[in-house]
Parts: sequence; C-alpha cells; structure tokens
Amino acid sequence: MPGDERPRPAGVSEPGRPRAPIARGRVSRAEVSEVLRSGTLEVLGLLPNASNGTFLARAALESEKELAVYKPRRGETPLWDFPDGTLCSREVAAYVVARTLGWPDVPPTVLRDGPYGVGSVQTFVRFDPEEHYFTLADRFPDDFRRIALFDLVVNNADRKGGHCLLGEDGRIHVVDHGVCFSVEPKVRTVIWDFAGDPIPSPLREDLRRLTKGVRSGPVRTELQALLDGAELEALAARADAAARLDRLPSPDTDRRPFPWPPI
Repeated sequence: MPGDERPRPAGVSEPGRPRAPIARGRVSRAEVSEVLRSGTLEVLGLLPNASNGTFLARAALESEKELAVYKPRRGETPLWDFPDGTLCSREVAAYVVARTLGWPDVPPTVLRDGPYGVGSVQTFVRFDPEEHYFTLADRFPDDFRRIALFDLVVNNADRKGGHCLLGEDGRIHVVDHGVCFSVEPKVRTVIWDFAGDPIPSPLREDLRRLTKGVRSGPVRTELQALLDGAELEALAARADAAARLDRLPSPDTDRRPFPWPPI
C-alpha cells in the first residue's frame, strides 16, 4: 500500500502479482456448549497484556469442564468512541455474525453472569504463542482473506496481528472483537496485504444471507439484545455492500487504517 512501510510477511505476494482467489475452505459453525452457557464459572487468573479486565476461567457443569476467557463488563476501560459497558456485547455479536456466515473461526461466545458480573465468556483456544498474523499469513492466505472480509463487515477498529491464533487444532482462530460494529467507518487492521484479491460468489452469497438475517428473523432477534438499532442497520448495510464487491478493498486514505500496536 502507498505509505505502508511495514515489512511484507514472507511468501505474501507483492502488489500487482496475481494471487489465488479466496476459497471457502474449512470453517467452523461451532455452537455455544451448555457448560459454557450455564456452567459454574471459576476465575483462575488474570490474563496478561489485555487493556481490559480479561480472565482465564473454568466453566463446570456436572462432570463437564471447559476453559474460557471471561471479560466482565465492569472491567472494561471507557472509550471515547464506543458506549460504556458495551464491549462484551460486541464480542458476542461478532461470534453471532461469524456463526451465521460460517466463517471465520471466532470461538463460541456467550453473554452471561459470572464472578465479577455480566460479561462475555468465550471458549479458550489452546494456541501457539509464537505465532500471529505476520508469521501465519503466507501459510493461511485463504483464512486471512476471509478474516479481512469479516473485519470489513463488522467494522473492526482493532485487528492486531496477535488477535489471530494458530490453534492446536491447526486452524486459525480470531479473537478480541470488543471494538466492532460502530456506525462510523473505523476499520483498522493489519490485514491489508490481500487488497484487490477477488471475492468469489460463494462468499458473496454468505454475505447476502447474513444481510437478510440481520434485517429479519432469529439472527436479528439475537443481535437486537447485543447492538442498538442504528448499529444493526449499519451492519446490514455493510454486509449488503460487501456482497456487491468483486474484490477486497484497499484502505481509506483519509484516516489511519492500521491499529497500534500492530501485534
């Protein structure tokens, strides 16, 4: 990109060099488990390097146990451009959108009560801490093209490289979606390397299906509990606009398109 002096990850094509189109590939439609939804939640410790109160927790229901990431509303740092106390709801809304599309792999997430009050509770992904977007882009280009499209739709204002995890299952999982769904354009992401790549019709069909779901039916009902009316309408408009694109867009030139820090 003009003005982008970041080193390009090894194996990622230079501008102007043709790349393979986005493929649907392997995606997750995982549902929230009952143990995550209603099990007893025990906080195990505070997770490091988080700007908000983020805890490793264990959900237990009878003999079942599951590790989770718990982000209570009361631990959220106030932001000037997002309403107070809404980041945990946006985490869940991002999961609902990914589940509806069938991509990318956002771990199952639910809004529920916990030891420190209501917050988002997300399935913990066991991952390689040495890996992130800048080490993974050349090996998983199709996944990251889908993630780039997803971030455009949810209006992700903070897609850092470290939000992209290589799970022990060999799949790319994406986390940290608390600053999504603003009605104002705010996309800030490190994943601009695939700008100009074609978007195949199956993904555009998924986006059309999402648009219909956001405007009426069970998906809208689910999202109404998480986002306000203006945010829902903006989400539907972005999904509809993305469904009409032939190629992944380039960053806007009139505002900062990258998050800081990038990892």
